[in-house]
Amino acid sequence: MIKVQQLSKQFGTIHALNQVQLTCEKGSCIALIGPNGCGKTTLIKCILGMVIPTKGNILFSGLDISKTFKYRENIGYMPQIGRYPDHMTIGQIIEMMKEIRQSDTIEEELMYLFKLNQLFDKKMRTLSGGTTQKVSATLAFLFNPDVLILDEPTAGLDPLSAEILKEKIIKEKQNGKLILITSHMLSELDDLITQIVYMQDGTIKFHKDINVLRKETGEEKISKAISYILKENNND
Repeated sequence: MIKVQQLSKQFGTIHALNQVQLTCEKGSCIALIGPNGCGKTTLIKCILGMVIPTKGNILFSGLDISKTFKYRENIGYMPQIGRYPDHMTIGQIIEMMKEIRQSDTIEEELMYLFKLNQLFDKKMRTLSGGTTQKVSATLAFLFNPDVLILDEPTAGLDPLSAEILKEKIIKEKQNGKLILITSHMLSELDDLITQIVYMQDGTIKFHKDINVLRKETGEEKISKAISYILKENNND
């Protein structure tokens, strides 16, 4: 569904991405991980059309995204830190997005699971970080997109809300959606992901099926499996 081909991005003398190759298919839940500054955010912004690559291209369902913007209607994006007009209420934000998108398909399950419908009159400036995250998650899923890109989705959420979101992610994966997740909290990913992509210095160091990774390392926990791989690579 998404194919990244020889993608490079340079900011001045900094090579944020260096000939990245990546294929992401429907029904996959892929963790995009790596140290700060490894290129994860730049790659996501390139996929979203927010950053124009220096070289290479990205195909979405076979179409070059540089020649169209309509593909974005099939992506739900949850930023790590959502920023919304301070003076607007939760209800106004959600209704505004519905008005902008004019979508025939509305998916409000998360809104009710998070009980945001009971907080519609709350202004965005009064919300805690966790409640703002709930708004961002609700908006990402709101139009039933084929692709979900979730940047640190459980950061700031209380344990119950984090579990609600994780169950929703699993459900959408089972429905055949493509889901990309970035996270520093690897323990949150054990029940979610089918593949893992590890980035470093603007390149992909490995892209593995999670079952293959566990078999190769003998570790069930993702964090330990990745540590094993990285130690092996450092010893080479």
